[in-house]
Amino acid sequence: MAKTSLSGLLEFMAKSLVDHPEEVYVDQYETGRTVHLDLQVGPDDVGRVIGKQGRVANAMRALLRVVAARHGSQVAMDIVDFD
Repeated sequence: MAKTSLSGLLEFMAKSLVDHPEEVYVDQYETGRTVHLDLQVGPDDVGRVIGKQGRVANAMRALLRVVAARHGSQVAMDIVDFD
């Protein structure tokens, strides 16, 4: 349940920020107690998701960490190239 809510939360946040929500993909995998989330957005929307000096991305990471901690796990989120 926690893993689904983490990827769903990240997808919701990213789709709310970008101009092309159909190009948002979240890939999820686990290593131990850590859930890894790879966020892919369209090339035109990368700047919107990262924000100035990475503030938007860091805010999304903070929210994900809070939700993960409530479920007893850890989370790592990366923004990857759209290939």
